[in-house]
Amino acid sequence: MKRKRIISGLLALGLSASLLLGIPVSAEEASDVQVQETVTAISTNTIPGWPQGTDITSEAAVVMEDTTNTMLYSKNMDEVLFPGSTVKIMTCLLVLENSNLTDEVTMTATGVSGVTDGGANISSQIDEVFTIEQCLYAIMVASANDIALQVAEHIGGSVEGFVQMMNTRAQELGCTNTVFTNPTGLPDENQHTTAHDMALIMKAAIDNDTFRPIASATAYTIPATNKSGGVRNLTNKFTMAESSSPNFYQGCIGGKEGYTEASGSTLVCAAERNGMTLICVVLKGASGQTTPEAATLLDYGFGQFTMLSLGDEDFSVISGGNVVVPAGTTSDALTTQDEQADGQIHRTYLFGGTPVGTAELEITEEQDDTAALQGEQNMQAAKDYSDSHTYIPYYIIAAVFVILLGLLIWKMAKIIKS
Repeated sequence: MKRKRIISGLLALGLSASLLLGIPVSAEEASDVQVQETVTAISTNTIPGWPQGTDITSEAAVVMEDTTNTMLYSKNMDEVLFPGSTVKIMTCLLVLENSNLTDEVTMTATGVSGVTDGGANISSQIDEVFTIEQCLYAIMVASANDIALQVAEHIGGSVEGFVQMMNTRAQELGCTNTVFTNPTGLPDENQHTTAHDMALIMKAAIDNDTFRPIASATAYTIPATNKSGGVRNLTNKFTMAESSSPNFYQGCIGGKEGYTEASGSTLVCAAERNGMTLICVVLKGASGQTTPEAATLLDYGFGQFTMLSLGDEDFSVISGGNVVVPAGTTSDALTTQDEQADGQIHRTYLFGGTPVGTAELEITEEQDDTAALQGEQNMQAAKDYSDSHTYIPYYIIAAVFVILLGLLIWKMAKIIKS
């Protein structure tokens, strides 16, 4: 009994000390845990009314709708990571934008050095000639480093010149945390990107119609060249576009996957379903995990969201007007922010404070309505003024004037008679 009393006393004393001295040890620990969860949480899950996305094992990921740039899913999307072979998407984009498919590329020592660097290649030889089209397929299907280096020299004058073009183009696309140092994706401690930036780069690529068939190709044959003596049959390891693969994803329009020790497994892809095109990026994943995780995220995007065309309801919309919102959402749930410039209104549509689409609206009619409203207000003000002011003072003044005039005439007539 005495022992129980002692223990109870000590417990009471400890509780009292905690309350009196205000020592929130457990509260701080709970706060630390909460902060840690906030840092690693999926940021889109914090949007009010947003469908909750499943966490994945990969370090960073995004799902972005192509036409509106709406981020449907975001996990550490701005974390700086190594891109791996997904760099080649930017390489191909620049080649497409700065050459013709029939242009010819002659291999030099620059390109052939990619045969012996330990990376993927197609065993090109010095003075071997390929067309730009063959080079693009070699880069996307076979991930050929030798060809990536050669087209870089061909387009940029040197690999360094091409890398500068890559960085300039990335900035033009809105990338804020991307630095390229080579066109291949081989490890370099200074080369990095983010899931968000890679989504912007992939958007620009798939918006180029020539890129799509190249990115979705599962195999390609390069005919005999001036040096090869035989054909080259290339096979793509990107299985989400391969209909016979267990990893095949219905609607996939292509992508690129890579792996290095530094980057881990990386994947960038796009798919079309239900009238939407979604871009998915998964970075720093475990080998063999990025493909199923990308499929899970795409299923989330296609299954939980829908596109509304607000331009059908508003005839003042010149362009845009599409929004991507949680399934079942109506336009009444959206708010807008407008900015006026160059005779137009740039409107941003918001769901729960998050941008989900934009539109350009003409403002001529709105200006007319504003002018008419201003005119009505001026007329009402004049009427109010008139109603509040009587004409009686003017009548009195006129009467006094008539009387004075009459007196003046009478006086003059009297003087004349006299």
